[in-house]
Amino acid sequence: MNSIPPLIADLALILVVAGAVTLLFKKLKQPLVLGYIVAGFLVSPNMPLTMSVVDKADIHTWADIGVIFLLFSLGLDFSVKKILKMGAAPVIAAVSIIIAMMVLGNIAGHAFGWSHMDCIFLGGMLAMSSTTIIYKAYNDMGLSQQGFSQSVMSVLILEDILAIVMMVMLSAIAGGSGLNGGQMLQSVLKIVFFLVLWFVVGLYLVPTFLRLVRRLISDETLLIVSLGLCCLMAVVSTKVGFSAAFGAFVMGSILAETIEAERIIKLVEPVKNLFGAIFFVSVGMLVEPKILVSYALPILILVLTILIGQAIFGSLGFLLSGQGLKNAMRCGFSMAQIGEFAFIIASLGLSLHVISEFLYPVVVAVSVVTTFLTPYMIRAAVPCYNGLVRVLPKRWIQRVEHTAADSAQTETTMSNWKKLVRALVLNTLIYGILSAAVIAIMFNLALAPLRVLSTSLTGTHWAGNAVCGVLTILLISPFLRSIVMKKNHSEEFTALWSENHINRFPLIFTILLRILIAAAFVFYILTYLTRFANALIITIALIAVVIMMLSRVLKKQSISLERRFVNNLRSRDVAARVHGDKRPLFEGRLLDRDIHIGMFTIPEDSKWAGKTLKNLKFRNRFGVHVSGIIRGVQHINIPTGSSILFPNDKIQVIGDDEQLANFGKTMKVEVYQEDPDIERHDMKMRQLVLRPGSEFIGKTLSESGIRDKYNCMVVGVEEGQEKLTMINPARKLEEGDILWVVGEDESLRNLTEKS
Repeated sequence: MNSIPPLIADLALILVVAGAVTLLFKKLKQPLVLGYIVAGFLVSPNMPLTMSVVDKADIHTWADIGVIFLLFSLGLDFSVKKILKMGAAPVIAAVSIIIAMMVLGNIAGHAFGWSHMDCIFLGGMLAMSSTTIIYKAYNDMGLSQQGFSQSVMSVLILEDILAIVMMVMLSAIAGGSGLNGGQMLQSVLKIVFFLVLWFVVGLYLVPTFLRLVRRLISDETLLIVSLGLCCLMAVVSTKVGFSAAFGAFVMGSILAETIEAERIIKLVEPVKNLFGAIFFVSVGMLVEPKILVSYALPILILVLTILIGQAIFGSLGFLLSGQGLKNAMRCGFSMAQIGEFAFIIASLGLSLHVISEFLYPVVVAVSVVTTFLTPYMIRAAVPCYNGLVRVLPKRWIQRVEHTAADSAQTETTMSNWKKLVRALVLNTLIYGILSAAVIAIMFNLALAPLRVLSTSLTGTHWAGNAVCGVLTILLISPFLRSIVMKKNHSEEFTALWSENHINRFPLIFTILLRILIAAAFVFYILTYLTRFANALIITIALIAVVIMMLSRVLKKQSISLERRFVNNLRSRDVAARVHGDKRPLFEGRLLDRDIHIGMFTIPEDSKWAGKTLKNLKFRNRFGVHVSGIIRGVQHINIPTGSSILFPNDKIQVIGDDEQLANFGKTMKVEVYQEDPDIERHDMKMRQLVLRPGSEFIGKTLSESGIRDKYNCMVVGVEEGQEKLTMINPARKLEEGDILWVVGEDESLRNLTEKS
């Protein structure tokens, strides 16, 4: 008798139970993540009354794959440019909230007498709010278009990024004997080095490759290529000492800057949903009822720690970032839960065998409770604000609101010196890391074979050293030239040089310093491969750098490399503008901080479709203005009153929070309801024979009223030929004509009675 592996049987059980439970949770309007956790609890060996998974090891392997694809999808939603454009406000809020919640988590863990490593990981788990749960809560409550929700989403994106870094740091802490400052600094520098290297190289090679094969690639091959790149980077990440999930996130963020990003997101979504479901089911499988009962008090205290901690420190973090008190409290109260990253951090701790077994189910229980309480916390923000306003002195409230207004209205102006120094440091960092990576590759992969070949041909390895040194210097020469020459003719450099003679000496010093940095790379190569005296090596290094500076070939190469990189980095934005998916540039320039742009999509069954803006009277009904209509690749800016809306049009609407919320709710309500008797609209074709006495005899088609009166259409007349004959509009119908008519069943019956 044929049998199947236990893995298939376990997978069938998991998916069937998860499907049934998530349908129930969908009906109850609860997050699907909770449904997966409950499903995992039901199929775990901890539930003796139900069928349970046989081989937990295989399921956890699949769950590890799920983490990889979850973080890959997170990377696809991450944009380097978006983070850089956020400014300092979200960074201040995110960092202050994470630090405060990590400290609270550590204090709570030590109060329970838990181990030092349990407390560290607990702090990391409590610091991570849930993007998925907050996003769903905002949509369900109609808050997604309000201004404060965008601030929360910006902070959540940064929290996800910092969670990736936190995972790497926790791995480094778990691998050492303790918190060593030098070890931590080394880990940070290692993260920065590989992040810059992977992003720069990846953003140069991957978009270029996808552009070259764009004509050949289909949805199927694009999915395979994307997942292949994800797994490849996961393997590379583990080889250099990071987690596979970290590498998957990096590759996702690289692909996020390509033109194909939106397409890849849609293709990867089903894969992420499948493996993500298995991961969250595996989370539920680790929940033990005995532990939940034993640790009921710590669970309750941790829930209160999150609710009160986020309400206070979350609001304070947003207040420090420049939000007004009301918006800051709405933002802080929204983040009072822990989400998916808490489970991933807990899984990391278990896999490293550094946290206790009880911590995982405790965190899951805390997550479930805080998830259910999230909508109530969001609703409680405004009443708490009103109560606080009544208690606090008015001058305090005025001072807070005045500071927030000043922060929102003041544009960050950077002096030419700051701009120049920032650009020079970033440029030197990027090209220095690229040069170091090339040197490491050449010394580890090319030097040994060249030495063996040189020894076999000349009896000594010095020729191999010379060839390796020359090749290495040639390969890094475009990068070294960019370190020295980049920004020497920029607007900031020219303005500083011209406006004051005092600036010239420090400007010359920046050039000399960069020459020394470039020469240091050449000096290191020569020192490693030769036995020349230091004075000779320094002379050769300086001469090599001067040659690089004067070389026109290297100038063209460095400009070409940078131009290609910049084009790849901007390709997604360019495509978004072409397709009308990018919001207008003036969005961030609205003077009133309560006014912003909302993007809405006209439903397919909307009653607004087919009507003009003049007839819809949005300005009178809601107080909003439609600034743009996006229809496929067509972008209609400043539409007139005669502009017609069509289904699936994306419209850009300007208004305040309340106006946009009312607009969105009304748009969802004013739709045509689905016809319960849709079957009666089925179209059929029948013969219609004109018998004596028929009212149609002697009339033309237009005079007969078959189309207008009976809602049917004559497609032809049968005249004994193989094909139907089209009726001449002027021809009068005669007795015995056999007409072929199309219409709904009821209309055809009414027509037949009159024939």
